[in-house]
Amino acid sequence: MGFGDTSDKVEHKGEEVAGKVKEEFGDATDNERLEAEGQVEQSSAQAKQAGDDVADALHDAATAVKGMARDDDK
Repeated sequence: MGFGDTSDKVEHKGEEVAGKVKEEFGDATDNERLEAEGQVEQSSAQAKQAGDDVADALHDAATAVKGMARDDDK
């Protein structure tokens, strides 16, 4: 898997959704532990998504630099 891999992005979004479901279920059943676990899972997934965004930005920047270097060779 490379930087910004689409499957990673889908997996991370799925983790966020699963955390939200767990949090809501914990809230509905007055299970504070389950609610807290859901919140932690959401935070973890959001951090991974931020990493995905950084990887995408670095890839875009590298692509732009390569394009400029090619233009300079002409």
